[in-house]
Amino acid sequence: MLMHQLLPAALLAVTLAAQGPNPFVEKPYLQLGDNPALSARESLVLMWHAADDSAKWSVQLRGAKSAAWRKTDLPVSQLVQVPGIPAHKVFRTTLTDLTPGEEFSYRVYRNEGLAFEAAGKARKSASQPVRFALFGDCGANTPGQLQIANQAFLTKPDFVFIPGDIVYGSGRISEYRDKFYPFYNADKAGPETGAPLLRSIPFIAAPGNHDTALQNFQRYPDALAYFMYWDQPLNGPVRTGASSTSHIMTGELSPSPVLAAAAQRYPLMANFSFDYGNAHWTVLDSNTYMDWTKPALLDWLRKDLAAAKGAEWRFVAFHHPGFNSSKSHFTDQWMRLVAPVFEEGNVDVVFAGHVHNYQRSFPLTFTPKPRPDGRKMGSKGEVDGDWKLDKEFADGASKKPVGVIYVVSGAGGAGLYDPAQMKEPATWQGFTNKFISDEHSFSQVDINGKTLELKQITASGKTVDSFRIAK
Repeated sequence: MLMHQLLPAALLAVTLAAQGPNPFVEKPYLQLGDNPALSARESLVLMWHAADDSAKWSVQLRGAKSAAWRKTDLPVSQLVQVPGIPAHKVFRTTLTDLTPGEEFSYRVYRNEGLAFEAAGKARKSASQPVRFALFGDCGANTPGQLQIANQAFLTKPDFVFIPGDIVYGSGRISEYRDKFYPFYNADKAGPETGAPLLRSIPFIAAPGNHDTALQNFQRYPDALAYFMYWDQPLNGPVRTGASSTSHIMTGELSPSPVLAAAAQRYPLMANFSFDYGNAHWTVLDSNTYMDWTKPALLDWLRKDLAAAKGAEWRFVAFHHPGFNSSKSHFTDQWMRLVAPVFEEGNVDVVFAGHVHNYQRSFPLTFTPKPRPDGRKMGSKGEVDGDWKLDKEFADGASKKPVGVIYVVSGAGGAGLYDPAQMKEPATWQGFTNKFISDEHSFSQVDINGKTLELKQITASGKTVDSFRIAK
């Protein structure tokens, strides 16, 4: 049982109110941490933000089948001190020895007084069914964002994945305060309040252009909060000084307290992979400072997919969709150049955001070809090539598709793109099977052994698309 089942919200509020004012800058939330592989005994990272003071913090943990509470290691903290933002500490502790898929409870203490209590769920093993929610382009402080948070909560996912543009418009600390945590770590679930998701399940995210595009710390000293407020695997290819990337990802920026607080996560955490259940995820930074045709990056990508041969399902996730029919961002096609590698690596589904609507391709294979001037890509990101479609899968039949399915799920809260175009199929590219752009929505994905089912659910709870893959 999760927190709202273990302890009535009103009772919990009274209990914590007795401890005094809210001691948190941001309440506790769960992260996957630097744990890419499954384990017989799982772990998660618990994070929270609090004032820069001398308070002593501790955490206790209890499994669902245990009567005894046990202490975790003492939390470690990193001071964040940037102009315009009150100084605060980002705390981390690891919740260890978790049974895969089992629920657990945790308590956070400040100066030996109970400050917070919640329940969570450990990462699932390869033999357990998995449900995840996926939505991008979300942190915009809109009613649609609240409604999507609530609808996702109602489906009881095991984790949430965000394919970029986590907060608008610049990935700053101040924007996380206003447009992220209040929506996904609310104390009460509802279409006007958001939901208490973060405290009970991990969110995992790829960076989008609005997350890592700012380099001017003189103007925005609280930028690049992605590298400070998330804790994800550090098994990617990009490290400080990497010659395969451009300025932002080489670690050559002006000194910043934010980068100091990000520590080893900058820039390494922008690309990573992980396993959850019987699926392997490869998460890429698709921003234009990354060139995924560079040999070093391609080598990492190929090796990562090849190493996942034991996984039943293989997903790739990044922000900029290579296959998109929307008039908005239509020429942002540079990730098409990597499509043959996805096919070689037996990728089942590629998830993206960036375009603020929902689109699903036919299963496809793609062969890039040079443009008339001999270049692999146009000045705006256009990529020419030939695609081959598996149109027998057009109705989402229960069969294994021939090719990769490309899903755009970027309707998580920001303003919708091209709502009229969904009724203009003549404007769609030939690879587009479904196009829904008139309502915010998210993807609910269920995996059970060799079967996958995706449902696209709107802010009002309506299922507007679905497909099933049976291997």
